[in-house]
Amino acid sequence: MCGFIGAFSKTNINKEQLELANKYIVCRGPDSLKQSHIENSEINYSFVFNRLSILDLSNKADQPMNSGQNIIMFNGEIYNSFELRKKLESQNIHFKTNNSDTEVILKGIEKYGVDFVNQLRGMFAIFYLDQVNKVFYLIKDRLGQKPLYYFKNENSFSFSSNLKSLIKINKDKEISSEQLSEYLVYGAVSSPNTLFTNYRSIRPAEILKVDYSKNSFNITTSIYWDPENYLDNKKFEYDEFNNILSESINIRNIADVPIASFLSGGIDSTTIVNHLSKTDKQVNTFSVHVKNEKYDESKWSNEVAKKYNTNHRFVTIDSTIDNNIINKSIKSLDQPYADPSVVPSFILSEEISNHFKVALSGDGGDELLGGYKRLNLTLSNKNFLDQFISNFYSFYPAFMGTGNYFLSKSTDIKKSYTSFLEDQKLLNLLNLKNSSFKKNIVFNNNMDSYKQLLYADYKFYLPEMMLFKIDRTSMANSLEIRSPFVDHHLVEYIFSHDTDYYEPTRPKSILKDNLQKDFGLKFLDRSKQGFVFDIENWIYKNNNLIEETFKNGSLISNLNKNIINDLSRFKSRINAQRIWKLYVLEKYLEELD
Repeated sequence: MCGFIGAFSKTNINKEQLELANKYIVCRGPDSLKQSHIENSEINYSFVFNRLSILDLSNKADQPMNSGQNIIMFNGEIYNSFELRKKLESQNIHFKTNNSDTEVILKGIEKYGVDFVNQLRGMFAIFYLDQVNKVFYLIKDRLGQKPLYYFKNENSFSFSSNLKSLIKINKDKEISSEQLSEYLVYGAVSSPNTLFTNYRSIRPAEILKVDYSKNSFNITTSIYWDPENYLDNKKFEYDEFNNILSESINIRNIADVPIASFLSGGIDSTTIVNHLSKTDKQVNTFSVHVKNEKYDESKWSNEVAKKYNTNHRFVTIDSTIDNNIINKSIKSLDQPYADPSVVPSFILSEEISNHFKVALSGDGGDELLGGYKRLNLTLSNKNFLDQFISNFYSFYPAFMGTGNYFLSKSTDIKKSYTSFLEDQKLLNLLNLKNSSFKKNIVFNNNMDSYKQLLYADYKFYLPEMMLFKIDRTSMANSLEIRSPFVDHHLVEYIFSHDTDYYEPTRPKSILKDNLQKDFGLKFLDRSKQGFVFDIENWIYKNNNLIEETFKNGSLISNLNKNIINDLSRFKSRINAQRIWKLYVLEKYLEELD
């Protein structure tokens, strides 16, 4: 796992500026730093690479890695690299490293071209340079697990694992009004956009090709994978699915360093720990204890740890979390993201990183198997009075909540689904009623309703929110997170088979059935909790801090100076979340000044 920066320019590249930009990504790879600067008559280019050594710890595996005229930088893990290496060796391709997955990608692209990425199983953000043909590629994994941003103007092209690094290099901080609106509605900005007008994010499964042969930067782009391409209705075989899942866990449990596992006590993380307990390795687990019974799941995680005899540690979180921790959590984000769960995620990652470099996570299980309550509500309990519902929503008092409860009753599947994620009323409260923001949640009408909702999650919620949070909070602490449920083989299986496995009254029954010999119904069928902390308590106890932040802020106070007073008038979780969303934005912009 790593972080990198690259810059191409028709003029001299400011190496000192690159070093300053590197401060944002050094946490992604603190084990070694390597730089490369190449000056040509037409185009100059420089690379900075920070390595977190997990597979092949020798310096032979350091990056940038070159093979003659080709150069690669790679952030991620390729779980089938051993298999691919053997395949390439059988064709008389020789390797300098013992087991570097970076070199496997380099040799594979040299042999097969960039289409070789279709053979990769893992998480990755790749830069590949072909100096002979004067082209380079930016490539992202199928499900969008690893970040990669770029900036282009007439004279230069730069890219990085961190958006803040690019901003440091290019000095351009123009905020897009459309993407600001998207953030205020959803709490996140979806790729290929960023909060800023002139910066782009590589999309999941995207190959961006840049041709600089004519002394310019000509971009072509393509998407090499989509769940839609695997749509079918084959008979779902439980054993076959479970075998793919077992394989997915096994290949993520391979490293040249010890591995830990997140353990929330939920079904997904318990499934992973259950599987790990059957191996000959000591299972190391970590969980959060929240000092508020409403949000605490430590009772369940302790039960799992005891059942499988894990080496279990936990970190305690309460409403009096030090504000320095809060701000460190926000600082870990390379663009604003408003889910308060970044705080416990950051704290837990920080604790694990004191002992391990790698941890397994149960993230992605809900998206894979329809585990979210909102999915079940969207598919059921509908009301045909769509117009009445929409009108009622528009008049529903904004400060009492979003009113989205009413929209969730709509027979319009998109309207119902988005009601659980969006807060359109916040735009009104901020005097942004006429925003040109357009919804970016993608549905596929060729699918049945259930798969449409899964598809929307894979196109928006998983990559732009969940995986974003996992990557940023963990890598800020130099910790690599591997998520067995986020595997394209599993996703392809779900979309290519019937949905008979889905039980609305018992979500993720497949996983629960596999655990029922170890746990009772009280454990298996309890309501889903989620990974949160007491945001209401923190917000309303820190009114003075928040007001001071806005008073000195550069954005929100210009939109509506009374917003905090108005939102504080009616104390509720939704209004606390609105204040948090604005606070995150101001703290983020503050760091860029």
